[in-house]
Parts: sequence; structure tokens; C-alpha cells
Amino acid sequence: MRTKRGPAPKLKLLPWIAFQHDHHLMVFRPRGVMDETRVEETVAVLEEAEKQSNEPFNRYSDLSKIDAFDLRFQFIFRISLHRRLFYAKFPPVKSAFYVTNPATARVVRTHVLLTDHSPLRARMFREATLAANWLGVPVEDLEIAP
Repeated sequence: MRTKRGPAPKLKLLPWIAFQHDHHLMVFRPRGVMDETRVEETVAVLEEAEKQSNEPFNRYSDLSKIDAFDLRFQFIFRISLHRRLFYAKFPPVKSAFYVTNPATARVVRTHVLLTDHSPLRARMFREATLAANWLGVPVEDLEIAP
């Protein structure tokens, strides 16, 4: 059975993912090292939620607790283009990335560039309040813990 808003309840979220039903927002808050396996697991859960959801939902990724990225450029390129192609049949959504360091910003900038001109409207923010304003939610609601 599907919920009125958001992914179906049978969807198993990963420890770093939560869903803010009031604002129809999926929140990602990974910690530690982000490697290709963790990114692929995250994308698999996201895509399953997209398929099961009755309505589109925005995304907020708080990448401020990432210690390092262990990702090859080819992987970032491939996963970003995959997301662009996979999501092409869905309605537009906003995807806000909160970053606090230059290494994370390089990864996110690549993703934003490669998903441009698609229904995935990705933007990078250096302040959580600006991301909240863009998403149209109170900044406190971005702080929900997965």
C-alpha cells in the first residue's frame, strides 16, 4: 500500500536517510567516507522511493560530516548521467546539497553540471539556511536525524 505522500512504507531507508513527510523531503546525512558502494546504495534507495512515490519529493543532502570521498571521476560522471537519464520521465524536483569543504564542493559541482537541463534541479549551498529557503522549508526541518 502506498502512502498519500512520499515513498511506500515498505521502503527500507539506509541509516543516513530520513523522509520528512510534512515537507515531502528526503534528507541525506551521510558521515565518514563516501565510497562508490555507499553512493550506489543511496542511489538504489532513492530510485526505489521515486518509483514507489505517488508524488515527486525534493531532496536535501547535508554533506558537512563527510570526512572524505573515495570516488573516481569516471564514477561521478557515470552516476550523475545515470541519475539524469533515470529521472528524465519524472516531474521536476529540487535537490539541495549543503557543503562545507572544497573537496566536497568539487564532487557536487560536477553532479550539478551533469544534471543541468533535466528535471533534477540540483544546487549547491554553503549555508543550510539558504538551502532551506530554496527548498521552501524551515531550516529546523533539515535537521531531522536519519
